[in-house]
Amino acid sequence: MVDIICRGYRFRAVQAILFDKDGTLVDSFGFLRELAQKRARLVDARIPGVGEPLLMAFGIHDQQLDPTGLMAVGGRRDNVIAAAAYVAETGRSWSESLAIAHAAFTEADNYLQRNDQTCPLFPGSDAVLRSLAAAGLKLGILSADSTANVIAFAERYQLTPVLQLMQGVEATGPAKPDPELFQQACINLGLTPSVTLMVGDSALDFAMARQAGAAGVVGIAWGQAAAPALQLADVAIADLREIAIADDPPL
Repeated sequence: MVDIICRGYRFRAVQAILFDKDGTLVDSFGFLRELAQKRARLVDARIPGVGEPLLMAFGIHDQQLDPTGLMAVGGRRDNVIAAAAYVAETGRSWSESLAIAHAAFTEADNYLQRNDQTCPLFPGSDAVLRSLAAAGLKLGILSADSTANVIAFAERYQLTPVLQLMQGVEATGPAKPDPELFQQACINLGLTPSVTLMVGDSALDFAMARQAGAAGVVGIAWGQAAAPALQLADVAIADLREIAIADDPPL
């Protein structure tokens, strides 16, 4: 176990760190904006007039992605339900509305593929993970994305050697901010939440970790540690490289 220091804030006797993926390790905002726009256009093609309000629900305003909005912090399940709700408002049954939303999302996924150009790692993320792993910490990714996408991400950036956990959210089961998701991740690591730190970029990450009894929460908004969305974190940082191992041993 080691002590972690971020901007003078010290987390003691940490054995593991769980990282969110999108917005924390990888700059996916441009891709998520394009994906939201494609989904909305495809739904609108089936149900004219739904596209614009759906974009707002996704968190797209003036062609920009709200980092605290549904598309940025919610999982696929949340976004499908939001899209289906707008379709249902036009008089369709819930089952038909869900089918329309699922079909649009699948087509959008087939059209847009994540890669290292659309979703580059934030500067220094790779080095930070490797440095923390070398210090003996267990590391994992706990994302609102699907587990399959988390694994594909880790493989694409050759991060699997330093990760003991690659976990996402499935069609059924807990999702952020349900503390059970964090607790399951800790069980899979063979540790308790009390020795596991959470690093993320949304209030959902912080609420999940706190309710699960985590060792602490680090909020990150690249380039703007004062972002309002990070107020619920124990400490806010603007760069992952601000996470450091304490030089002196834990007390």
